[in-house]
Amino acid sequence: MYLTVEQKQEIFKKYGKSENDSGATESQIALFTTRINHLNEHLKKNRKDFCTQRALLAMVGKRRSLLDYLKKKDIEKYRSLIKELKIRK
Repeated sequence: MYLTVEQKQEIFKKYGKSENDSGATESQIALFTTRINHLNEHLKKNRKDFCTQRALLAMVGKRRSLLDYLKKKDIEKYRSLIKELKIRK
């Protein structure tokens, strides 16, 4: 796997409450963003990998629904997170 346990814990520590807080919405969005960026680079090299393309679209949809939830819950956290992760609406 391309993400080690230490890398995931760093993401959870930075965006969640602690390094074991994998359930926080912000940390899940950050993890999805990391995985989406990785798959995006993979698809640039392997254009005909349609299984990965389908998985990427599913991940983008999950991230979008989490972002919508965060936007309803706390608009300020939403704005700061998309600014920090460089996600466009």
